[in-house]
Amino acid sequence: MTDELLIKFLLKETSEEENTAIQEWLAADPANISVFIQFEKIWDAGKTLTPASKVDEEQAWNKFREKTKKLKEKEAAVVLPLKKNYTWLKVAAVFVLAIGAWTLYQLMSPVAYTNLTASNEVLIKTLPDGSELTINKKSQLSYASDFKNDRSVRLDSGEVFFNVAHDKTRPFIIKADQVSVEVVGTSFNVKHTKNKTEVIVETGIVKVRLGNEEIRLVKGERVSISKRTKKLQKEQSEDQLYNYYRSKLFIFNGTPLQEVAETLNEAYGVKISVDPAARKHTLFTTLKLSSTLEENLEVICDALNVTLSRNQQEILLSNKK
Repeated sequence: MTDELLIKFLLKETSEEENTAIQEWLAADPANISVFIQFEKIWDAGKTLTPASKVDEEQAWNKFREKTKKLKEKEAAVVLPLKKNYTWLKVAAVFVLAIGAWTLYQLMSPVAYTNLTASNEVLIKTLPDGSELTINKKSQLSYASDFKNDRSVRLDSGEVFFNVAHDKTRPFIIKADQVSVEVVGTSFNVKHTKNKTEVIVETGIVKVRLGNEEIRLVKGERVSISKRTKKLQKEQSEDQLYNYYRSKLFIFNGTPLQEVAETLNEAYGVKISVDPAARKHTLFTTLKLSSTLEENLEVICDALNVTLSRNQQEILLSNKK
């Protein structure tokens, strides 16, 4: 499809046969639609420059032809007539300015992001590059709208399991405040709260950065970054509890009772606290997320010989007297 015919189409000077040719070209490939939209934006920008345009028409036309030749390989097209108050050289002159303005606008404009929010349900989302995200409840994130070229995600709050499509040429980058996570294709979990950011790797290699500091994590390793200390602290991870929102199981393997309570608070949206005297208890058992909170609390109390008491919406776990 020639640039001249597209300009003629935008000027509404095409014949019925030419209109049909353009419509068939648009329908042949979604990429052609993208080309036309950008072409139309350049055209609209160029119209605003027309009154103030004072350039060498011949030179502008030559520059325009050079630019279009580099963008796509094709033979020189036949110049088609425009309305009487237009000449091809004037249109080309406007286009040269418009292309420059549009390129500058693209470079200066901030990257657009698409928001994703999981409210009261776990959300599963496939990104444009094929990467699959499992997003825990009460989580907010966004990804670059032009994701096929810019594989970047911003995690504002919450927890997400990333199963990233492999692409060595375009790294997959997640930003959570000052923490940056970079991979090319792997699976890992990221949890970001107001006090801490945690990354746990299931497969592959993950690079985690904080300022000028960087570490690499492999399968079975985790890093926790506290907002207070702002240090990358790598350690081995045998804990499967973080995975409860995907596996639908609470796997407690010597888990401190305080952490048990925090996990149940997150999963059921409740407020459970642990009496200081009972925080020495650790739990070894597996519970189902599909069970009610009351059912799971009953198992925990029996296993640890603790009792619960209620004060309106709050639940307190303490040692039996």
